[in-house]
Amino acid sequence: MASQSAGVTLTRPADVGLKREMGLVGATWASETSIIGSGWLFGALFAAQAAGTAALLGWVIGGIAVVILALVHAELGAMYPVSGGTARFPHFAYGSVAGISFGFFSWLQAVTVAPIECYAVFTYLSYYWPAVYDSKTSTITGLGFGMTIVLLAIFTMINFLGMRLFSRVNSGLTWWKIAIPVLAIIVLLTQFKASNFGAGGGFMPYGVKALFGAIPSAGIVFAYLGFEQADQLAGEVKNAQRNLPRAIIYSVLIGTVIYIMLQVVFIGAIPPSQLAHGFAKISNANVLAGPFAGLAGLVGLAWLAVILRIDAFISPFGTGLIYVTSTSRIGYGLARNRYYPQIFAKVDSRGVPWISLICAFLLGLVFLLPFPSWHSLVGLVTSASVLMYAGAPLSLGAFRRQVPEAPRSYRLPGAAIVSPIAFIIANLLIYWSGLEVLWKLGIAIVIGYVLIGISMAFDKERPPLNWRAAQWLPVYLIGMGIISWQGQYAGGAVAPPLNTGHIPFWWDMLVVAGFSLIIYYWARAVRLPKDEMLELVGRQAAPSPVESATPPA
Repeated sequence: MASQSAGVTLTRPADVGLKREMGLVGATWASETSIIGSGWLFGALFAAQAAGTAALLGWVIGGIAVVILALVHAELGAMYPVSGGTARFPHFAYGSVAGISFGFFSWLQAVTVAPIECYAVFTYLSYYWPAVYDSKTSTITGLGFGMTIVLLAIFTMINFLGMRLFSRVNSGLTWWKIAIPVLAIIVLLTQFKASNFGAGGGFMPYGVKALFGAIPSAGIVFAYLGFEQADQLAGEVKNAQRNLPRAIIYSVLIGTVIYIMLQVVFIGAIPPSQLAHGFAKISNANVLAGPFAGLAGLVGLAWLAVILRIDAFISPFGTGLIYVTSTSRIGYGLARNRYYPQIFAKVDSRGVPWISLICAFLLGLVFLLPFPSWHSLVGLVTSASVLMYAGAPLSLGAFRRQVPEAPRSYRLPGAAIVSPIAFIIANLLIYWSGLEVLWKLGIAIVIGYVLIGISMAFDKERPPLNWRAAQWLPVYLIGMGIISWQGQYAGGAVAPPLNTGHIPFWWDMLVVAGFSLIIYYWARAVRLPKDEMLELVGRQAAPSPVESATPPA
């Protein structure tokens, strides 16, 4: 596919086989249904336990961070509206070596979210069906594990309906998912007690260090994840250059307002007796198992508790559903990059990448095994997601130099300043996740390199390995690990902590910011030359031999 700009022919990638059947509302709701998932059911409790009333500030900081990252994605999606975009932008900008890393980060975070949403469903469902969740160990039981597999299978089957029917199902779910948190906010405001905001040791009882740590670990950033879903489904969005940036920005703004207000009413409505020993010591079992439904029951709003427990199934269901969708599209995109086997690019008559979809289900089951609870998976997914997001500002910085003449229906104002700031923000979120999370993520990355390396070794049409354009990458990954090791954040409940704490608090964040700027400008300086970048784009402008196929009967 090519377009004309200022008399220059510009090549654009094309996704052959996928069908553009999703409009602005569908694209907005694809992102919104990911944002309003299990995060709203648990985030307010975990954030309050970790940071006290200052959790409000955490949601504001997280919201600002995500808005900045979303604006970067808005320009990229408008420029190259391809499915699995977060896995493909770094490939175009820096070549296959860097592209493999960020592409695998994209796939890893997507494939792990659906199991998290399943855990959320059965944690709340344990109120009516105690056998699926062990409240003493805060883990899913064997029965709950089996039911989680069934739920993942249902997500997969619905995705076989095709994008048009899927979009209708998802839109209906998302209207409900927005309405119920708004209802909870309005009703719980009637139970508002301003004195709660000074309870449990004041506004910031656990200090500013705990506040920053809560942003990734307590589920704040996790709750905001998903704004990029419109990018992941860009190959199926109608008039994508116009609708994509609007969908991304609208969804983030709606989600930010809802999450901040949910934290306000959670703190304001909780009975003062629960705060006698501070937010970290909230003891009501129903609140701990299902925060908002338990809170509604605690303040005498039994009818609201019932509605919220129904929503506790619908909200994670919708989010798990869309993440199975996006995982299959990222797999499709990685096959278009020639990283994954070309069988992942096969689509059926409905435009569904069905092999990639089935693999998303099977590999999602793998991530159920070592992480038996909602909270235990959040840190890993948050870090993988933010590593994925870090590739976007790097790509934007490269594209502005490589193809400044390329048409962009949305152009990020002040990108020369905003883009490196977005990269700093992404790396701070990674750092705050802690070393306990990062070393696990490191192992997953190594496994990904091995699997992708094997796949590419057997692909005669694999793209060239652009080592020069990715010379900064090992320094970046290893450097973030060293800073985390010497820094202040352990992550998880490790005793003794793995980090040394040698870099003092506040100085540690200055080190992350300085290191981020070095990597950003280094990467931009060694980006692919324009002709090599357009050659990679051109490789995806024509159909590959396996892009159109139907599954066996």
